[in-house]
Amino acid sequence: MTHVDKQDCADLIQAWGLARDQGRWAELTATFAPDGEIAISWFRGPFGDFVEHCKRSFAAGVRSKHLILPARVQVTGERAVAETNTVILVRQSIDGILVDLTSYARFLDRIERRDGRWMIVERTAIYEQDRLDPVEPSPAFDAIMKNAEVTRFPAPYRYMAFRLIAAGRTLASPIHYDGAAETKELYARYHAWLAGM
Repeated sequence: MTHVDKQDCADLIQAWGLARDQGRWAELTATFAPDGEIAISWFRGPFGDFVEHCKRSFAAGVRSKHLILPARVQVTGERAVAETNTVILVRQSIDGILVDLTSYARFLDRIERRDGRWMIVERTAIYEQDRLDPVEPSPAFDAIMKNAEVTRFPAPYRYMAFRLIAAGRTLASPIHYDGAAETKELYARYHAWLAGM
């Protein structure tokens, strides 16, 4: 059953990405346990609240694309931990200039089988590197970036942070990245949970 369970968990992660990007809210909600939580760059808290935020952004015309690669899934009984590489693509306007954000990250998921069905109970994004590019070459974009002071943010999510603040949003600290003490603690907690501790 382990191979089937791993595939079911991997399918669940892919279903999350498709539902999130296409605005299929019922399908998105079904990927998580009712008490599930999510922690990403701009949100930390109950998954139901995250979905409501996504609905509002989607209705306002904000779109993103999650390119989700195959997951590495470890299963122990009714519990699983999955780690999945992802590329997050976002287009937005900053001071009237269209820009594209490309963010490389990983999703670290705790997944449980409840009532015979696998559900994500916790997801944390771990950021690796990113970049911000103008859709069309623009001296105005160059001027924005010259004054952006992006070096105040850690390199793994530097431009993600800048574009969020430019959009009037706040960062949901702590934001995880490799080498951070909080991220080491996160891995330890996930693996202890998988071991039943």
